[in-house]
Amino acid sequence: MILMNDFKAEPEALRREELAALDRVLRSGWYILGEEGRTFEKEWARRCGVRRAVGTGNGMDAIEIGLRALRIGPGDEVVTTPMTAFATVLAVLRAGATPVLADVDPSTALLDPESVRRCLSPKTKAVLVVHLYGQVRRPDVWGTFCRENKIEFLEDAAQSHLAEWDGRRAGSFGAWGAFSFYPTKNLGTAGDGGALTTDREEVSALAERLRNYGQSERYHHPELGLNSRLDEIHAALLGVRLAWVERFTARRREIARAYFTGLRNPGVSLLSPPAQEKSHVHHLFVALCGERDRLAAFLKDRGVQTLVHYPVPVHRQEPCRTLRVDPKGLRNAEAHAERCLSLPCHPQMTDDQVGQVIEAVNAFR
Repeated sequence: MILMNDFKAEPEALRREELAALDRVLRSGWYILGEEGRTFEKEWARRCGVRRAVGTGNGMDAIEIGLRALRIGPGDEVVTTPMTAFATVLAVLRAGATPVLADVDPSTALLDPESVRRCLSPKTKAVLVVHLYGQVRRPDVWGTFCRENKIEFLEDAAQSHLAEWDGRRAGSFGAWGAFSFYPTKNLGTAGDGGALTTDREEVSALAERLRNYGQSERYHHPELGLNSRLDEIHAALLGVRLAWVERFTARRREIARAYFTGLRNPGVSLLSPPAQEKSHVHHLFVALCGERDRLAAFLKDRGVQTLVHYPVPVHRQEPCRTLRVDPKGLRNAEAHAERCLSLPCHPQMTDDQVGQVIEAVNAFR
């Protein structure tokens, strides 16, 4: 079976480096908020092109902490997309703010600015753009849009590690960027982890307090925070994997180029190719098919695993059915959710496996 992710096939050299990092942490006797975390935060900030990174327990907490650090909460609205992992919207709700859902561009599955415009209200405090599947597209448009409307531009960059637009990287365009280091992400650890990136010193300072019970100094809590700290083991593993992420991303791009060139089934369409060479890191490679479930079963029979990201848009999740949405509806998001299918695109795939996926998709009728 060609898997969506194959951690067991990762290079032995990487595994040895990870084991050495684990040994280093265990022998240090310091496991929370130590040197490993500080070192990774500095390096991640540098790689993203921002002044500060604040490690968190996971990507969802990074969004919640980021919102609270901007004092966005009860009575405020945040416009975002229904085509995302549920954690995006759940983080807004956990911060006490109200999500408002705009439609997507069918060619990319990313937020449509005109739909967002229709969702604005006097209560709108921010637009939370999701760099879905690993693609960054026209962040300059969002920056201008948010400045003109006097609201914050925020980035859910959980799937877009080191994606670039005009030489700048995901997580550096808005007031902050929120990253997940869940194992399947382009930069992932052996468990949960996250980070908030920002150029705003006041945001990073407050985020550091909020992730640690709202503590400013030991036993002093001027804020009501939460427990969401990137521990030393995961920070050390991320530091190791950060040295490999560029070559792994290059391999993802090679696979994506092969798919764009080789997939020629008239019943299967693709999202728009990257707008710039480095603007897509291909966390996921998504095909579209009107008979998505039958295609998935067909590929499984031929030894190709697939997944759907995401089959149920947020506004159709039970706790979110009453959320305000674009007055013209969310037809593009709904259509995408019914047709999208993620194909394997991980860096351990061989050329033969890539060819097998292409052959299997093209054989579907």
